[in-house]
Amino acid sequence: MRYLITFACYGAHLHGDESGSVDRNHSVPGSRLADANPARLAVKRQQMDQAPYCLYQNQRAAVLDALREVCLYRMWHRWAAHVRTNHVHAVVEADVRPELVMNALKSYASRGLNRLGGDERDRKRWARHGSTRWLWKDEDVQEAIRYVVSGQGKPMEVYQAELL
Repeated sequence: MRYLITFACYGAHLHGDESGSVDRNHSVPGSRLADANPARLAVKRQQMDQAPYCLYQNQRAAVLDALREVCLYRMWHRWAAHVRTNHVHAVVEADVRPELVMNALKSYASRGLNRLGGDERDRKRWARHGSTRWLWKDEDVQEAIRYVVSGQGKPMEVYQAELL
């Protein structure tokens, strides 16, 4: 199966912010996101026990390399990846459920960042959960690759596989 996996850095996307969010009442694919809610956002910020995490250029490169490493090790096909300042997108083909793919990507990304050093041992890097979208058709895969590679604004750390 092929998936579009997205996960955010800790504190990057909080419920209630102006970009909208997915919660229990707004979780059906294609449905509206939760509206901005300054009071909810303030509560979520207050609940954070660390500052938001941001990825700088060398960290983004380490995360992209870690995504390559996990896909190679697990024999998954990495179609595309884009590591941004506050989130990561990857299009991956794997023989396991997408939640397992996302967990492995996060784990390997953390290991890559650990090798760089610089973060406190208990630093939270990733938000809980993330987005795992199944890509059923070849057209879905192509659209996801376009979104990941070209639909994110100025490219940061990007990978795209050669298409057959």
